[in-house]
Amino acid sequence: MDTQSEETPLLHSRHEALYQRFTPVEKRGLVAMVSVCGLLPFFVSGTFIPSIPQIAKDLDTTGPIVSLAVSLFFFAASLGSLTAASYSTFYGRRPIYLWGLPLLSIGSVGVASSVNIHQLMGWRFVQALGASPGLAVGAGVIGDIYKLEERGTAMGIFFAAILLGPALAPLAGGIAAHYSSWRTMQLALGVWGLAAFVWIILFFPETSHPGTRGVEKIDPVKRPTWRPVFLTPCSTMVTPQSQRPGGSMTGLTVLLSNYVLLVPLAYTIGARYKITNEALIGACFLPSGLGNLIGAPLAGRMSDRIVVRWRAKRGGVWYPEDRLRAAVYGALFFVPLSVLISGLLLRYVDGKLGFVLNLVCLFFNGIGVRASLDIDNKPICE
Repeated sequence: MDTQSEETPLLHSRHEALYQRFTPVEKRGLVAMVSVCGLLPFFVSGTFIPSIPQIAKDLDTTGPIVSLAVSLFFFAASLGSLTAASYSTFYGRRPIYLWGLPLLSIGSVGVASSVNIHQLMGWRFVQALGASPGLAVGAGVIGDIYKLEERGTAMGIFFAAILLGPALAPLAGGIAAHYSSWRTMQLALGVWGLAAFVWIILFFPETSHPGTRGVEKIDPVKRPTWRPVFLTPCSTMVTPQSQRPGGSMTGLTVLLSNYVLLVPLAYTIGARYKITNEALIGACFLPSGLGNLIGAPLAGRMSDRIVVRWRAKRGGVWYPEDRLRAAVYGALFFVPLSVLISGLLLRYVDGKLGFVLNLVCLFFNGIGVRASLDIDNKPICE
């Protein structure tokens, strides 16, 4: 008993030391850097959607064909996120950013210079791969530098910052398309990616806990550290004890409801209420983005309080799944009802009233989607 009582404070102090490697100011700086990188995938996807009618006209194709580039983007982004997250635990967070950001810049320039739909699709794939680490690796960095009791709030701040993307990206893309060209926005994304790359090189340290990276555990005699390692990103999803497939399916269905409303917006709300200006179509995305901004920190604070309460009930024992209790309201009420009501409004309500009520539905859908996704993701980081 004496030995255990002596060792417990020592183990506790070592655990605390892992989260004291950076000062509060340095932590805020790291959150700012990963937030800038996390904004990129939302801007890459969000600025494209209001420009679809103009892109279709410019490339002599149809809106539905160009919309396939949106699906291709998310397919590539999902592959890139899985790969980036797996390799970030092996090589560290910093190298993944240094590989991804140049790909993003190259892909953005390629998209801007596309002269047909085939080139557009190919470069969008490259662009998506480069943008994909922003969210997955950024969440990992938050888990590296903040301890459990602070993590939910910190994650909420991180998501609130990066979710300026859904609020501002469609508006920026629409304004660029209306007053200049959709290609201008793509070139701007390439410059942004290059600037972020330089920022990471100069100021971003490795945040992984010492001794936890796979590359640190390699025997340099048996396998040189310079030799690439093949990792299977989906290996953790097939273990019997893993709950991640269920969480992934929940996230898939919740996120699907968001894009069912947003991707065809120019052909649903825009066509129904006679809106053809790209800038105004982009502005219609603002309520959803505002809902994201409100839902992220709200979900973080709610989940932190629930973890503290249930941890106290169990005498100090905690489970990451406790956070999922806070996701019920968004996933059960806000998300499905907003989609259903929006469909009814589009079918039966004309004029300004129908338009305004549809924007209200987008707002509540944004709150529900972001609250559900953020809470669903936090147990994975823990």
